[in-house]
Amino acid sequence: MGTRLSVKNIAFSYNRRPEDAVFRDVGFTVQSGEVFCLLGPNGTGKSTLLKCLMNILRPQQGVIELDGKDLCVLGVSKTAKKVAYVPQTQVSAFPFSIREIVVMGRAPHLSLMASPSAKDLEIASKAMEGVGVSHLADRSCNSVSGGEWQLTLIARALAQEPEILLLDEPTSHLDIANQMKILQVVKNLADKGLTILMASHFPDHALLVSTVVAILNQGRLAYQGAAEEVITEKNLRETYGVNVKILYVGEGVDRKVCLFPSLQNSRSPLPGTGG
Repeated sequence: MGTRLSVKNIAFSYNRRPEDAVFRDVGFTVQSGEVFCLLGPNGTGKSTLLKCLMNILRPQQGVIELDGKDLCVLGVSKTAKKVAYVPQTQVSAFPFSIREIVVMGRAPHLSLMASPSAKDLEIASKAMEGVGVSHLADRSCNSVSGGEWQLTLIARALAQEPEILLLDEPTSHLDIANQMKILQVVKNLADKGLTILMASHFPDHALLVSTVVAILNQGRLAYQGAAEEVITEKNLRETYGVNVKILYVGEGVDRKVCLFPSLQNSRSPLPGTGG
């Protein structure tokens, strides 16, 4: 295994003022074939960080290297041939078919005004087959379920033939069954050697599929390392302000799970609200 992605002390601010940085002094590496999961509260900068890794946003400080090459030098076009990004939420204003949406993933490999070739269509078909949406190929993208749409966006990213896949909250707004479908796809892709960096709200999901976990909190990486070393009761309590319990469950589950305390009596104040 070699280092695919190296992040060295980056900082980002939307107004370019250091005192308003979304995050600062962030550094980590992602090895080939790893599933690197980024946890953290809402608004802590996970999505912004992923956009920096995709070369959509430029950090004001530090360096991001892909295979030893600075992303700023590599450029957006070349980055898109190696790194694919699945956003947290995206809708289509037009009723494109699922096939057309997935074929759009070939854009980085096409010259301006060029039409997809037979090879591009074949790659898109394999991407749909890989995530289980081939049967939806002719359906309008506005007529599929939330889980089917998320799988379509992953298929579009795979049509780029990336070496690194960035997933921003891929299970948000999905029911339990569809969450498990997405996580199974992530595991299958990792088993085939794809390097994956996934932002998530769910520590349980990180325990299921991740090899490495980092927690982004209050603008800094508070912890990073092996999933079971980072996802602890102490670290989650410090990050989310909730008394989480982590227990091992056998009997067909055979893994650690995160449990939350029962809800307080309606007359009791919420944590942090005072008396």
